[in-house]
Amino acid sequence: MARQDAVKEGPAIIGEPDQEDADRPMRADARRNYELLVTAARDVFAQEGGGASMEAVARRAGVGVGTLYRHFPKRIDLVEAVYRTDVDNLVHTAEEVSADLEPWPAVVAFLEAFVRYAQGKRTFLNELRDAFDKNPDLKLDMMERIRQAMQLVVGRAQGAGVMRTDVSGSDLMQLVGPMCTNSTLSEDQSRRLLNTILDGLHKES
Repeated sequence: MARQDAVKEGPAIIGEPDQEDADRPMRADARRNYELLVTAARDVFAQEGGGASMEAVARRAGVGVGTLYRHFPKRIDLVEAVYRTDVDNLVHTAEEVSADLEPWPAVVAFLEAFVRYAQGKRTFLNELRDAFDKNPDLKLDMMERIRQAMQLVVGRAQGAGVMRTDVSGSDLMQLVGPMCTNSTLSEDQSRRLLNTILDGLHKES
């Protein structure tokens, strides 16, 4: 029983990594486990909510609980990693659609990705708030990255004359964000509302 308790309280045994460990690049296998755990946590949170057990995340990732705690000594560390990774993916999407698509299709593709990103936060909003309380700069930094990504796509479309110019990327975040986190909004409603927003933004070139 003592051993089982020790595993559940992994952070008390493993402790916080020192700065030297934090700065050292991950080995390939450690990086793989880290990515597996973040992906698994996202899936488990979506199914069970942010209160899902760390053991469930480890099982989904196919690694031991000790491996999970080596990467994420506390639950809040895992929540923050999922959030940061999702923001990274959203920013990458903005860069990708801007490089690969015409300006208006890029706006449509990015806003669809933004809706999926924001809706994915519904299941662990309380945990995210705890992460923001622990690290006040986290929300500000990540929101600025998203705002810049949004503005990249919006500015390109406005420059091409296919989007109204009296709306900024920040405006769009305020418009679309609350819609995405509304837990009573169905997928069909979300799609219709997004299409309405897009219709209001589009200008024929």
